[in-house]
Amino acid sequence: MTIFNLFKIGIGPSSSHTVGPMIITKNFCTLIKKQNYFSNLTRIKVELFGSLGSTGIGHHSDVAVLLGLLGHDPKTINTSKINNIIDNIKTTSTLRLLNEKTINFSIAKDLILHKRKTLPFHPNAIKITIYNLKNELFSKIYYSIGGGEVISEDEINSKNSISKKDDLSLPYNFSNAKELLKQCKDNKLTISELIFENEKAYRSEDKIKESLLEIWKVMNECVLNGLNSDGILPGGLNVSKRAYKIHQKLREKRTTDPLSFVDWINLYALAVNEENASGKRVVTAPTNGAAGIIPAVLHYIINFLVHKEDKEQVIINFLLTAGAIGLLYQRNASISGADVGCQGEVGVACSMAAGAMAEYLGANIEQIENAAEIAMEHNLGLTCDPIGGLVQIPCIERNAMAAMKAINAARMALNEDGTHYVSLDSVIKTMYTTGKDMQNKYKETSKAGLAVHYVEC
Repeated sequence: MTIFNLFKIGIGPSSSHTVGPMIITKNFCTLIKKQNYFSNLTRIKVELFGSLGSTGIGHHSDVAVLLGLLGHDPKTINTSKINNIIDNIKTTSTLRLLNEKTINFSIAKDLILHKRKTLPFHPNAIKITIYNLKNELFSKIYYSIGGGEVISEDEINSKNSISKKDDLSLPYNFSNAKELLKQCKDNKLTISELIFENEKAYRSEDKIKESLLEIWKVMNECVLNGLNSDGILPGGLNVSKRAYKIHQKLREKRTTDPLSFVDWINLYALAVNEENASGKRVVTAPTNGAAGIIPAVLHYIINFLVHKEDKEQVIINFLLTAGAIGLLYQRNASISGADVGCQGEVGVACSMAAGAMAEYLGANIEQIENAAEIAMEHNLGLTCDPIGGLVQIPCIERNAMAAMKAINAARMALNEDGTHYVSLDSVIKTMYTTGKDMQNKYKETSKAGLAVHYVEC
């Protein structure tokens, strides 16, 4: 129930397919070192199942696995050195676990992507096994459940009891939107104020503000880097980066076009997602595939709307409100494209941004809930069908479209009094059941939809 489970600093192109696997393999190596397996093991085998197996290459899951085995962390790894690191493993057929234990490693034999096998708990599954010269020593299964969150198979049964204990420590506990709004009303708090008080159960006030501003700093740097990066996106589709060229045009354009702000919002989203597609530093918001929506809307606010307000407080309140809405989806549905389709990534990010935008514009709590509901209602059924398993088409444009949709949802909610027929809780439940009804081929497997119905030029 902390928003910092939603906003994580990491690398592209995917939170569940890149960040999650890197965390998993690093955690596994830390565990086996602690259990004194390092002295005996001679081989490690990593198997990827389900969506990870289907789109692992396009999402750099194979690279992430290797980086995690070496002990690298998504938040701190130098992205400019990744290619050299991987090339060294391929050239030497060895790797150094946690930079301590050198073993032989064959990418072809020891890193296996199962394209037609799944494990029961979640589509993003990884099994890691270690051996000595004669026998299997130890094996463990993990799941990457969205937004860079991971869980091991033996932790699953205890997960509910851990969550309940965690909830009890919160000053304003809630499990759904109805309870969140009631807590706000009863305690005369805004949503951002309530979440700030809850976050104090985990860290100090200064640390909360520092962490939120660090998240914004990375988001801002991601936009700036995207605006200054030209060329072709990696992966083989030969998709040209657009943010750089659009930015040059907007800077040169002298116009009174009243809709030019739309171009800027689109630009911010494109810049972030082109950086993500290039494997650069991004923030899950709540996932990498949807990383451009919240930064785009917040950049629009900071660059076009903020005049006399304290910018830092605007940023903090926006992320707190967006985080509150994201927690509702994470708790009661899913933020994993492999689990419920892109409605769980772009749809959730759009809902988060809409609610936060509404609060900035002065909405009451009912209008904020309405904005978040409107945004998701018009993302229901959104499939995850990336061409070539890459987060490029339709993912990059989809972020730009959702950023505009979030602003529109906020404006629509502000034109009403907060009364609406469909609650946010209802739309969250609908999103989840829709995702479960969706055929697996439309959930981050690249086996249907745009992934197969496109013409190569």
